[in-house]
Amino acid sequence: MSESIFKAMADPNRREILRLLAKKTMSAGEIASYLSIAKSTLSSHFTILKKADLIREERDGTTIYYSLNLSVVEEVMATVMGLFNIDKSNNGK
Repeated sequence: MSESIFKAMADPNRREILRLLAKKTMSAGEIASYLSIAKSTLSSHFTILKKADLIREERDGTTIYYSLNLSVVEEVMATVMGLFNIDKSNNGK
């Protein structure tokens, strides 16, 4: 797992973006409506999340839609669970 993933997840705004995208694909405007940060700051958060490969973007005309990259998120979760010796099959027991 790359350091860019840890950097991406270190910021509370980026974690909130990931939580929002876990529910559904959203445009930047939709995401911005949940966060009280400047659009330029939001853009830099998207750049960091994309660099870590945690999110994907798809353009539809002038609108960009963001979605969670589930395969990478699952890999991150498995790695973190492994660090703490948590076994999903027996709920950590």
